[in-house]
Amino acid sequence: MEAYEAGHREFGENQVQEMTSKQGELPSDIHWHMIGHLQRNKVKYLASFVHLIHSVDSSRLLAEIEKQGAKIEREIPCLLQVHIAREETKFGFSDSELLELVNSEMVKGLKWVKIQGLMGMATNTEDNNQVKKEFQDLRYLFDKIGSQDLPGCVQMKELSMGMTSDYEIALDSGSTIVRVGSAIFGPRI
Repeated sequence: MEAYEAGHREFGENQVQEMTSKQGELPSDIHWHMIGHLQRNKVKYLASFVHLIHSVDSSRLLAEIEKQGAKIEREIPCLLQVHIAREETKFGFSDSELLELVNSEMVKGLKWVKIQGLMGMATNTEDNNQVKKEFQDLRYLFDKIGSQDLPGCVQMKELSMGMTSDYEIALDSGSTIVRVGSAIFGPRI
């Protein structure tokens, strides 16, 4: 609430249960961003209010978001998550999977999902050169897709990359959204 009173209106959460709880308690003009891994069975809980889902990491999840959007007749903005890190614990599409998906009949048929861009999480490392390369690779992919003739539901206008530890490198690499909750609110307990 203190951040809201200071003028902040964009809030991200990485757990659906926390987001829905806070959304019910805080003012209605907050834009809620789902930044964590999203399971298909949880989409229904945030479909009616989420401002942007950053973490769409499979075509099955995309199909579920479309289904939930259709049920409530609401367009749901999303970002496609790309696996850019050298860690198996991170989620996302490979470059080739992403290019195939963006040009697929499935995406061309989307009515309630609006793909707004890409999201990626760099490797958790002290090697800033590696982080920079991963962000630059994602920026290259973002620009490559953006230069294509895209279906009407796809735009490359948002590039969500960078967190508290690496947001400066991300901004230098062209990020339009950074996720810096730990810098503002402290580490999760």
